[in-house]
Amino acid sequence: MLKKIDKNAKRVKRHSRMRNKIHGTSLRPRLNVFRSNTNIYAQIIDDVSKQTLVSASSLQLKLEHGGNIDAAKQVGAEIAKLAKDANITEVVFDRGGYVYHGRVKALAEAAREAGLQF
Repeated sequence: MLKKIDKNAKRVKRHSRMRNKIHGTSLRPRLNVFRSNTNIYAQIIDDVSKQTLVSASSLQLKLEHGGNIDAAKQVGAEIAKLAKDANITEVVFDRGGYVYHGRVKALAEAAREAGLQF
């Protein structure tokens, strides 16, 4: 009998494989994305000092519909604005095991358009 593994367990496994290759430093921190059914979250993390430097989410922005592409674009623009205020210009993008499509792609492109380089 085959074991049934849920979607999130598969995503966590993919994310752990990615994290073996992706590390954020103080010069180039990691932009991590987490998406739930209702909201999307982004944080910029320095893995060397193990600190979250900047974070933004659709929940924090108090958006009515936080789980759609428009919300992801707003979160991407907000995280880029906060990063500029913290003198962060370059990041390493960590898609969190998700496919680079839809909300994750919208967040990344909005952050790029707002001036974040990755």
